[in-house]
Amino acid sequence: MRFRPCIDLHEGQVKQIVGTSLGDGSAPQTHFIAPHPPAYFATRYGRDQLFGGHVIMLGPGNEDAATQALAAFPGGLQVGGGIRPDNAAAWLSRGAAQVIVTSYVFSDGQLHHDRLAQMVAAVGRDQLVLDLSCSKRDERYVVMTDRWQKATDFAISADNLALLAESCSEFLIHATGVEGKQQGVDDELVALLGEIAPIPTTYAGGVSSTEDIEILRKLGQGKLDFTVGAALDIFGGTGLRYEDMLAYRGEAEGEDNRPNL
Repeated sequence: MRFRPCIDLHEGQVKQIVGTSLGDGSAPQTHFIAPHPPAYFATRYGRDQLFGGHVIMLGPGNEDAATQALAAFPGGLQVGGGIRPDNAAAWLSRGAAQVIVTSYVFSDGQLHHDRLAQMVAAVGRDQLVLDLSCSKRDERYVVMTDRWQKATDFAISADNLALLAESCSEFLIHATGVEGKQQGVDDELVALLGEIAPIPTTYAGGVSSTEDIEILRKLGQGKLDFTVGAALDIFGGTGLRYEDMLAYRGEAEGEDNRPNL
């Protein structure tokens, strides 16, 4: 289980936002606006050898900021937000380790296999991450698209994840119901992913304390990586210290480096 850092970009700035508030026509609920540019955080992650984090472009106007972040830690970060077959290779050339895709392959409420095949053809399976951020609807978790405003009919299940794992190397899964709220993780989703995730999977949403990290370890059976947003001190939070998260960077190699907090 590893800590994966994040850089969330909105209107060219690093921010921490309640993801479900990102609708059209109104300002999102914002916890934090960084005084530093994106490259500041990317440089820090590179210095600390925190590979596999993600840069997410939340809407338009973030391309320059994302490019600067990738250039500061080339080959160390994934990038997502508006990724399509016609621009994916360009993002890799700017320094992204992998590209993250949701809405292009999930549209009109369903998975489009032809579009997924186009993404694989554009970048290859090893450089493709699928964002399966989800919300619970009718007793099942379904993938959400379009800034988490639209539900699809694609459920998070063992069969569906196995199907997608043939076309990508990782999953990034935000629990949209708790993301950005600092109220704890979605225990049910974590337990489900711990049982069925067939490839490396990063969980995001609600991680706000060391207790939450232990829940992730136990219910996720040690298989899930995790990210921390609003609760992290470098993003204005008080629940978790960035320096303590560095102790979680080596567990992918079988080491138990839990900090003694």
